[in-house]
Amino acid sequence: MRKSAVRRPVMAIAMLLGALLLPLSSVLWVPGGLVADLVRRRWRMPIVRLLAFLTCWAWLEVCGIVAAIALWATRRTHRTDLYYRIQEWWCRSVVRSLSVCVGMKFTIDGADNVGDGPFVVLARHVSLADAVMSSWVIGTLMKKNPRYVLKNELKMDPCLDIFGHLLPNYFVDRQSSNVSIELQGIQQMATNLGVNDAAVIFPEGSRANDVKRKRALHALAERSPVRYERLQNLRHLLPPKPAGASALLQSVAGANVITVAHSGLEGLDSLSAILKNFGKHVVQVRVSLKWHERSTVPSGEAFVAWLDEQWLRMDAIVHSQINASAQ
Repeated sequence: MRKSAVRRPVMAIAMLLGALLLPLSSVLWVPGGLVADLVRRRWRMPIVRLLAFLTCWAWLEVCGIVAAIALWATRRTHRTDLYYRIQEWWCRSVVRSLSVCVGMKFTIDGADNVGDGPFVVLARHVSLADAVMSSWVIGTLMKKNPRYVLKNELKMDPCLDIFGHLLPNYFVDRQSSNVSIELQGIQQMATNLGVNDAAVIFPEGSRANDVKRKRALHALAERSPVRYERLQNLRHLLPPKPAGASALLQSVAGANVITVAHSGLEGLDSLSAILKNFGKHVVQVRVSLKWHERSTVPSGEAFVAWLDEQWLRMDAIVHSQINASAQ
């Protein structure tokens, strides 16, 4: 559904139906889920927990849609500050729902005292929750207004679709054959980035997993042997794609850089993987942010080497975090 006039009402109605049907049918899925979890010896009850979270999420989607309609009806569509506050509340509420319903725990390091921006944020990408989690960290903990480079597919989420277009984000068409247009869109997204703003991009371009890592490294070995030599020992992250990050930095000459490594969300990219991970243990999400003064970030080919160096450092952090959580 490429046309917003079709996609938005269809997805909004679907979300409203889900928000109504999930609570009404809880008399069925709560006992049914409990039985299914017990039969499979999943003592943390992942089916029930996941359905409880989906119920909260559906209602948060409905609340976000209603808020957008209310601002439109009261002719306050120019109030970008209000859209940011709604986005901050929405992301914070999703994170709280994950904590309450699923038992997900968050530990954040480096989000306080970051100073004034503007910032370009280069973040790891491993799960469906990365954008929401990072928006919560940037908006609620760092007190900055995040704008995102997002993939087109996320338009299927009504709130991300509506607020993603009301705020200065850019939805990348990953199937586009015209890379220059996409890079131009990324640069335009960062136009007028202020001291309280942060432009966020996921340089890996796709959710990381073992299969994608092997494929990406194989392609890198053929395309750029020098970079392959640097990155061949990556264990958790994908080789970063420097073009989008470089475009952002060129667009905002004075922006400092924040790199974001995190662990705990690995494998949460499909229903079966989510149930498997939620059923085994408490999901401990550890987030580590590092601030880089702009004068220490080179440009051109030197930037590619710098970015690779940061990705190797982040990979080591993630490896350490995963080992700590396993103990």
